[in-house]
Amino acid sequence: MRCQTGLMVAMLAVAMLLVAVPACAQIADQLSAYTGANAEGYLQPLADAFGADLNSNWYHSAHIAVDGFHWGIEFPVMGVIFSDDVATFDATTQDGFTPEQTVEAPTVVGDGGSITVDGDANSQFTFPGGFDLNSFGMTVPQIRLGNYMGTEAVIRYFAIDMGDVEIGNIGLFGFGVRHSISQYMEPDFPIDMAAGLMYQSFTLGDDFIDATAFTLGIQVSKSYGWIEPYGGVSYDMFSMDVSYESDEESVEMTLDSESSVHLTLGVALGIKPVMANFEYNLASTSSFGFGLYIGM
Repeated sequence: MRCQTGLMVAMLAVAMLLVAVPACAQIADQLSAYTGANAEGYLQPLADAFGADLNSNWYHSAHIAVDGFHWGIEFPVMGVIFSDDVATFDATTQDGFTPEQTVEAPTVVGDGGSITVDGDANSQFTFPGGFDLNSFGMTVPQIRLGNYMGTEAVIRYFAIDMGDVEIGNIGLFGFGVRHSISQYMEPDFPIDMAAGLMYQSFTLGDDFIDATAFTLGIQVSKSYGWIEPYGGVSYDMFSMDVSYESDEESVEMTLDSESSVHLTLGVALGIKPVMANFEYNLASTSSFGFGLYIGM
């Protein structure tokens, strides 16, 4: 039963990533109408969501034993719910269109309808619509291994060759380390504490998206048998490079780097070897997460 449950969650994780690929192909088509500041404004909400998802749900407890081998296979799911204020941005006509006009156009997560303005000599400029997204989620399997002197490692990995699909291959690799602070406290110290960092790299297609994420922080938790509330404070960094074709012109851009302090509040439920967790992450782009843990 445990193996079947893990296999079902793994299949769901793969399915979510595969669904995202054709969606990104459509985004590339819409994005081809833009360059410069317009392209950045159009895509920025999705980049912010990507960073928020990657830098969350990589732990569910601050307890790390000083010694003794343990392992875990985990299937974290991370998501962002978009607010109305990221559904539009100030977009300006380009490519020599006259007279220059600025409108409130949809971002990639905004309304699906395009906006067309009239110019000189019966010319027109069309601002493409978005994809009417209320949320954005992702998941990737991760492995937790420990312990050595109160230290454990976390590895996230997913890669798949999409063959002839327009966007191409997808891949994610992440490596994190956490170390127990509790081991240096008095035996009756009331909570578990740990510190850790994690680096991740995500690629989609032939340089369509190349993103990196980094988080560094402190975690705390308190076990009450089958329930363990946990929390943490971290400093997150995220950057994304995008390459695409616009009117037979190659465009390369770096979206605004997202750096922020983020607060995590969550709870883990169950008794090993099977546990689940639920969390909320309060940051410049807030996110939620849940997941399943199988291990010893």
